[in-house]
Amino acid sequence: MKTIIVFGASGGTGTEVINQSLEKNFGVTAVLRNPDAFEIKHDHLHIVKGDVLQLASFEKEMAGKDAVISCIGTGSNLKPTKVYSLGIENILNAMSTGNVHRLICISAGALEATREMGFFIRLLTKQVLQKILKNIYTDMQSMEKILTESNVDYTIMRPARLTNKKRTGKYRIGINGHIKIPWTIGKADPSHFMLSIIGDAQTFKSIIEIAY
Repeated sequence: MKTIIVFGASGGTGTEVINQSLEKNFGVTAVLRNPDAFEIKHDHLHIVKGDVLQLASFEKEMAGKDAVISCIGTGSNLKPTKVYSLGIENILNAMSTGNVHRLICISAGALEATREMGFFIRLLTKQVLQKILKNIYTDMQSMEKILTESNVDYTIMRPARLTNKKRTGKYRIGINGHIKIPWTIGKADPSHFMLSIIGDAQTFKSIIEIAY
């Protein structure tokens, strides 16, 4: 049985990761600030009251895990934050202590405006998203830098605009490259992909774009 630990489990993508992991009969540990509000219950689900910004609250849970999946986020809060950068530093420290090497995390496709996006999406990215979400993206960029300088087998996921569309299993990916017109992706499909690449060495130390 594969065993994973999930951060940001109460968010839309995190919840999808939990549900799909349990469908695969994985052993899942979910780190939650407010476990009482979490509705998913399962024999293979271990819930831990913890905070990604407080290493001691989850460090002992890391040992023995096959992979870490981070879906940490700020919700609708657009204020300056360190939750991504400090959170990933704490996760990496716990991984080192627990001798865990595989990590997959969610970032954002709009961190980088590329030609492949096409004129409209590139304009929207530069003139709207990167301005409105400046504080969040600044910290996400710090998170990505920390990961790329680490010695873990990381995969950074950069999804297109996330929606609530149901899982399709059909999507485009770009491994260390850009995909054309990356408009949207349902939260269920990046979750599906992340769980499929836990042991895939081709995706180690990579940044992956994903969109329909």
